[in-house]
Amino acid sequence: MDWQLALALAIGVLMVLFALGVPVFAAFLAINVAGTLWLMGTAGFGMFTNSIYDTVTSETLTTIALFVLMGELLFRSGSIDVIFDSLDTLMGRVKGRLYFFVIALSTLFGALSGSALAVTAMLCRSALPTMRERGYDEKLSVGLILGGAGLAPIIPPSLMVIIIGSLVDVSIARLLIAGIIPGLILAALFVGYTLMRIAADPSLTPPAADEDRIDRSGPAKLRAVGRMLPFSIIIFSVMGLILLGVATPSESAATGVAGAVLVALFYRRFSFGMAWQALVSSVGISAMIVAILACSKFFSQLLSFTGATAGLVEAATAFDAGPMLMLLVLMLIPLVACMFIDQIAFMMVVVPIYAPLVKLYGYDPVWFWTLFLINLAVGSLTPPFGYNLFAAKGSAPWLKMPMIFSAAIPMVACYLIGLVLFALVPRLVTWLPGLV
Repeated sequence: MDWQLALALAIGVLMVLFALGVPVFAAFLAINVAGTLWLMGTAGFGMFTNSIYDTVTSETLTTIALFVLMGELLFRSGSIDVIFDSLDTLMGRVKGRLYFFVIALSTLFGALSGSALAVTAMLCRSALPTMRERGYDEKLSVGLILGGAGLAPIIPPSLMVIIIGSLVDVSIARLLIAGIIPGLILAALFVGYTLMRIAADPSLTPPAADEDRIDRSGPAKLRAVGRMLPFSIIIFSVMGLILLGVATPSESAATGVAGAVLVALFYRRFSFGMAWQALVSSVGISAMIVAILACSKFFSQLLSFTGATAGLVEAATAFDAGPMLMLLVLMLIPLVACMFIDQIAFMMVVVPIYAPLVKLYGYDPVWFWTLFLINLAVGSLTPPFGYNLFAAKGSAPWLKMPMIFSAAIPMVACYLIGLVLFALVPRLVTWLPGLV
């Protein structure tokens, strides 16, 4: 079978299953079983089981599970409500201030954990229910969580930067630093988009009457600062230990859980019953995310088996064009492919092929690979197969997939605007690493 037909058939069947309301992992599982029997027969189930085992035993998933648990503890203890109340007091009468808070929080934890999946799951369990209860628009809130969490591969520390640096001849330190300014600019684009949405539709924010009841006097603001100080324990336990070189992302996620327990104790909201409920819930959510990832990863392996991955790459490399047109083609492939192909698996296949083209066309390697990483981030939240979308669904089961898709599209547009800006103004990417 031609890879074009296999790709079209797989996407078409998955879309039908999604439209019928079949759970995400079940839809992928059905495609995987059918594809394995069709392409390899019963002998292919050995590869199927090995792939699932490799996925579920990955150390990366430990980070996801721990950040989900941290989110559950913050949510169930009510600690996140204390932070939101304090920010309500400190930020004054800024309309939609919790939107901006969730942008900052998702960007911060996305950078610190290095896992967009982990941050998406954590905030969909902790921040999203609170924003929903306070009258904030659910679709906009989900979109901002997805957008901020998607910065994880870009802002250091980033596992994907380390993988790229190990595959090509480029400084890992410079690549890590190169993601800082683009990441902040993308976060600013999210803020700009939110301001425009609120200006166009004031109903996206809670009623003004509810806002006016908040005490914003000087003493109230001092009390708000005092209530927020314990939250710095979590920030230090996740961010500080990484920056000090004391902990890896997985270890910092574990210390983040410990920090969430300490914060709950400080606010006198901790109980063993609450902790047990958080643990049980986080196990269920993590299992759902792992099931989705295991099935979708094998789906990407089936596509590779049909030749779809190699076909997409060969189509680009065979295309004879000038530097700018070739850049557009090379950026378009990961943007499209990572909608339905595992990012790391795609990188392993494509980076060695792209490396000689980067030298051939004279692209600055730091600039090129930063753009490449941003494309991977866009692919992870682009409908219909972005991994982050499935993490949001697994963490907030009441959300409908069409709504999640709709929420992600404006964030994808913000990323694409940023990509064009970074492509046209390379200094935005290369200036900071040039100082090293």
